Amino acid sequence: MLAAHPRQTVHAKRPPAGSASFSLDERMAYATVRRLLAKEHVFCEGDDRDHVFRVEEGVIAVYKTLPDGRRQIIDFAYPGDLIGLGVLGEHVLSAQATVPSKVRCLSASALERIAETDAGLALKLYKSVCQELAATRSLLVTVGQRSAIERVAAFLVALHRRTATDGSTAVKLAMRRSDIADLLGLTIETVSRTLTKLRAMSVIDIGQGGTRVDLCDLPRLTELANE
Repeated sequence: MLAAHPRQTVHAKRPPAGSASFSLDERMAYATVRRLLAKEHVFCEGDDRDHVFRVEEGVIAVYKTLPDGRRQIIDFAYPGDLIGLGVLGEHVLSAQATVPSKVRCLSASALERIAETDAGLALKLYKSVCQELAATRSLLVTVGQRSAIERVAAFLVALHRRTATDGSTAVKLAMRRSDIADLLGLTIETVSRTLTKLRAMSVIDIGQGGTRVDLCDLPRLTELANE
C-alpha cells in the first residue's frame, strides 16, 4: 500500500475544474509530492497499484525479490522516469530510493483516463514501457553472457547515456556499490575491484569519495563493454 510518513508527503492543490484535458506535466504540477530517505521504499512488490510515480530528484532502484531473499535490481530510475506502470492490480516489483529522493504521485486510474484522449501521453507511456523492456533484455545479456569488466563497463556507458548533459564525460554514482552489484549479478568486492582495474587502465578516474566517475576514455570503455 502507499504509506508515506506525513512528514515526507506534500499534498498539492486540487486541479481546477475543467482540467480533464491537462497534459501529464500539467497534471503533475498538482500531484502529491513524496520525499524519501535513502533506502525508503516508494512501493513494494504485492502493494496495490493505486499510483504511478515520476522521479523528480534522486535515484530509485526497481527490483525483484528472489525466492531465497536476495534481490535482483532490474533498473535504476532517474529524474523524469515513470515507475509503477503496469496493467495488473498490484505491483510486481519493488522500488526503493538509493539516495534522498523526491517523486510525484498520480492516481493510476487518472493517468489511464488522460491517456485515452491524450496521444502525446499515450506515446510517452509506450516509450516508458519500451524502456523497461529494453532494460530487462539488456540485463539478461549482461548477467548471462558478459564478464565482470564487461558488465561494469556496460553499466557506466549506459549511465552516461541516460544522465550526462552538455557533453560531460562524468557520471554520478548515486547508489551504493551493493546496488550496482545487485544489478549486475556480481559481489560488492568484484564491483570495487573492477572499478579499480578500469582506473588502473586509465579508462576512468574516480573522485568525490567514490561517487563521481570521470570517463577518461569513453570509446575504450564502450569497447570494453562489448556492446
